[in-house]
Amino acid sequence: MGRIVVVGAGMGAMAAAARLGVAGHRVVVYERGETYGGGVGQVRREGFRFDTGPGVLTLPAVWRDLFVKTGKEPLESCVGLRQVDPSAWHVFGDGSEAALPNASRAGVVSALDGALGKGAGDRWGDFLVRAREAWDRSRRPLLEEPLWPDWQVLAAQEPYPSVPHKRLLRTRKAATLAEVGAWELRDARLTALLESHALAHGLDPRTAPASAAVLPYMEHAFGTWYVEGGLRELARAVYERCLARRVEFVFGAEVIRVVEKDGRAAGVELAGGEVVDADFVVAAPALAGVPARGEGEVPPQRGLPSRLTLLLALRGARPPGTPHRTVVHTQDRDAELAFLFGPFGTTPAHPTVTVLRPDDPALTPDAEHEAMVLTATVPAGAEGDQQGTAEAMLTAAERAVPGLRERILWRETLTPAAVEAATGAAGGSVPAPSLAAASGRLLHPANTTALPGLFTVGGWSHPGGGLPHAGMSGALVAGLIVEGPEFRGSQ
Repeated sequence: MGRIVVVGAGMGAMAAAARLGVAGHRVVVYERGETYGGGVGQVRREGFRFDTGPGVLTLPAVWRDLFVKTGKEPLESCVGLRQVDPSAWHVFGDGSEAALPNASRAGVVSALDGALGKGAGDRWGDFLVRAREAWDRSRRPLLEEPLWPDWQVLAAQEPYPSVPHKRLLRTRKAATLAEVGAWELRDARLTALLESHALAHGLDPRTAPASAAVLPYMEHAFGTWYVEGGLRELARAVYERCLARRVEFVFGAEVIRVVEKDGRAAGVELAGGEVVDADFVVAAPALAGVPARGEGEVPPQRGLPSRLTLLLALRGARPPGTPHRTVVHTQDRDAELAFLFGPFGTTPAHPTVTVLRPDDPALTPDAEHEAMVLTATVPAGAEGDQQGTAEAMLTAAERAVPGLRERILWRETLTPAAVEAATGAAGGSVPAPSLAAASGRLLHPANTTALPGLFTVGGWSHPGGGLPHAGMSGALVAGLIVEGPEFRGSQ
């Protein structure tokens, strides 16, 4: 078996390392920071604990598969995992509200009819049926298989079966997510519900393909889950599984380039000048030294937005029955889209904000306090009025949590610079999942590279960003190394 160097200890990298370790390879992970998990971090202060990355988990089957394939202990033996119900409470721009049950189409249809008026639920339910068809058509090539050499087929074909719509004496089908909302949902609140899934991934619904319908479908079909103690506990469990598979970690070790010898990857060079030999190297695409891909390859995504996160230590207990997750939708969609995607937007007075309020005593010093996390999508980089955005987020959150400001004991703001420090992504950009259509603009580069022996893993390579996709990325890389180029994904 070979010696493998994995660069970085993010979730995708650790998923690959654990699978390679159980296959008998000698695996060493070099991480420039002092801890594991990448964007799945946690802040601990004065008895409070806050997740700094994802606050909920979708598609837990990806991580269940990792634990089954790398040892006898299942995921639920290593972390406490429970469904979040309701999946989310939505506060719309006009003040109407809807609590959506977890993983229940009938329940969601009934809830939307009751909250938004008769017919709203049926329109959303019919949309989910079409979204499922898009999921069934694209799931395997986009998530479970290495990127096809003829990936242009995925770029050209739109898997979402849009409903024909008569417009300007012509019959058209929705090509973008915004058109799906306007032509098929026909309700500004349902459109906001739809588009919030794109915004959470930094996608402009006006340009995101209709295939982005799979994003709300994944949440609906596979449910929303919470890891007790916070999502950081999942990172801890994956790290410990790596150790159990004899994966070695070296922290505080920055890799500056991939070493090439005889036309293939032969190791890495560390910042101090040390060269580490390897038979295979697994790294993020942005690593210095990753060779440029040839003509016709998927170009890397660039310029995606980041996120601003407020960690709020609150006086007073969490009220019984409080939803785990609340989405407070913007009151000015056009202003928010101009702010995020330009060209000359300013901080909107009412941004879309996700409010996380887990029912978890492990997150607070005692029962008389509450830990709350607010997140919003913001432009990447250090520019802009981040303090103004933070205040606008608090104002938006108070629509769902009256009197919030008076309860704040202390707060901490995590800017795009914090995301960059944790993940290494320029400006703190957060990668979006791979999506079909859109001329391939939302596909990600393949896990194989132009240099034999060098593979890429993580959110900026196939199959893209998001916690489930990170686990899939690790599985694909491990399969390509263990089984070789003939590997075609899980069956």
